[in-house]
Amino acid sequence: MSTIATIFNNIRSIVESVGLFDILDIVIVAMLIYAILSSIRSSSAMRIASAIVVLLLVTWFTGLVKMRVLNFILSNILEIGIIALVIVFQPELRRVLERVGTTSLTMLTNQKKDLNAAEKTIDSTVSACGILSRERTGVLLVFERRLPLEDYFKSGTIIDAEISSELLRNLFFTNASLHDGAVIVRQDRIAAAGCVLPLTENTNISSDLGTRHRAGIGMSEHSDAVVVIVSEETGIISVAVGGMLKRGLTPDTLRKVLEMELMDHAEEKEDDSILNRLRNWAAKKLAAREEADHETKESEKK
Repeated sequence: MSTIATIFNNIRSIVESVGLFDILDIVIVAMLIYAILSSIRSSSAMRIASAIVVLLLVTWFTGLVKMRVLNFILSNILEIGIIALVIVFQPELRRVLERVGTTSLTMLTNQKKDLNAAEKTIDSTVSACGILSRERTGVLLVFERRLPLEDYFKSGTIIDAEISSELLRNLFFTNASLHDGAVIVRQDRIAAAGCVLPLTENTNISSDLGTRHRAGIGMSEHSDAVVVIVSEETGIISVAVGGMLKRGLTPDTLRKVLEMELMDHAEEKEDDSILNRLRNWAAKKLAAREEADHETKESEKK
């Protein structure tokens, strides 16, 4: 029992010794790990990362069982491989740095969108996609979120217009000059049309998917954007997020997906910004200290 009590006392002392900068340290490391994992998910880099993990495990095992020659070779390969990793993961590292640079400020301030504008954007999108789906007209619609898509604007035509169902239908009209490209929406406005998107490198996707779907999946792999796709052959509505494709959506289901991905749900969700979390943590610490002081004073009175 004394051993268990000692363990619990040690854990308690460690928890009590955790300070503000310790929490910041843990949060930053967790954010970096999440950013790296989300960047290599659903891409060829994931397979390379899996191979590296296997190589590390084999190196550790050969050292454990004292297979000196093999361990020496593997250790030297790993040392040289650091430079190779920077080259191989250059696109992923660039995306991570872009996300850190563009989301750090918004994560601290947690700026909220205008919910009315977001609802109008979703209404216009669902209405247009429902009609274009019945007409078997192809759609490739990209919703920019935290990661800027400036590089893709340059490949198309700048529009900068208020979004509406009628404008979307005109842009994707079969005989329109911008029909074959993607439309990019930024802050509830149509920013550009006729944009060229990167194709996915995922070789495991269905062969039934054409260039439009591959471009939509590729865009969702290279950014945090939400991509709505309507097949020109079948009229099927799909949404790509994070390299994953949701197919066969009805207009009602499309509305629910867009509301979940694009709206902040400010009335339902509590502000989860870093500043707010730190503020809540400090408030709890202060309340606990005041309660402890109050109990001490009460015990002294008795």
